[in-house]
Amino acid sequence: MGSRVLAAYAIGNGARTVNTFRLAGIAVSVAIGLGLACMDRAWAIDASDALADPQQRAAYEKIINEVRCLVCQNQTIADSSAPLAADLRREIRTMVEEGNSESDIKLFLVERYGDFVLYRPRVRSWTLVLWLAPFAFLLVGALTLFRVVQRRRSLPIDQDAPMAEE
Repeated sequence: MGSRVLAAYAIGNGARTVNTFRLAGIAVSVAIGLGLACMDRAWAIDASDALADPQQRAAYEKIINEVRCLVCQNQTIADSSAPLAADLRREIRTMVEEGNSESDIKLFLVERYGDFVLYRPRVRSWTLVLWLAPFAFLLVGALTLFRVVQRRRSLPIDQDAPMAEE
């Protein structure tokens, strides 16, 4: 009889431990939620105020989403938190506020950092391969598929072979 009482007591303690962990989990979740709710602009990638002119704001957003982060290389400067990306965003913002056109800003960036800085580089003789390679690969793949299908069609069908049972 004594062992049953000890077992029940242990089960009761286990239930209290589970409830304690559950309450601790809820407390941590609430603390994280409050912390996220209290975060301000200091944690944002671009903490500066938005441009007042909607056309300038649209041009700024378009440009920073088309310029590659030279540190990350797989992100735009709009998405990157690298210090160089922040400097480029500030430079582009200043140029947009001064009234420079999108093509002037892109020309400035290409002259300074090369064609790699743009996600869609301009078509030039040395970037022609970048623009034509996807179509060439598709054409080679289609021709290969066509040849394989033609060869298989020309193979004789063996009438004497036993059919596989399903």
